[in-house]
Amino acid sequence: MSEAMRLDRFLWFARLVKTRNAAQDLAEAGMLRLDGRRIERSSAQVRVGSVIAFPLRGKVRVLRVEALPRRRGPAPEAAEMYQELTPGVAQPAQPGED
Repeated sequence: MSEAMRLDRFLWFARLVKTRNAAQDLAEAGMLRLDGRRIERSSAQVRVGSVIAFPLRGKVRVLRVEALPRRRGPAPEAAEMYQELTPGVAQPAQPGED
């Protein structure tokens, strides 16, 4: 069995939402999609490779989970947990990339 994490915890740990409660509200309002399926439970399991789509600040964000965070660390650490798939949204450059 692969390692998994609750969707609300992932969104909060990865600093995509300000509070875990805000992540729960997004899920329970049916505003999240996980691997193309509409999610209505914040307890849905996220795994490495999962694709999450959700509205944020008037735009739809699409991202792929690259790693599961162990804690809610600083923003640069959190940004390493996912890859942005949203067209027109730049992913921060990783060290060593040109």
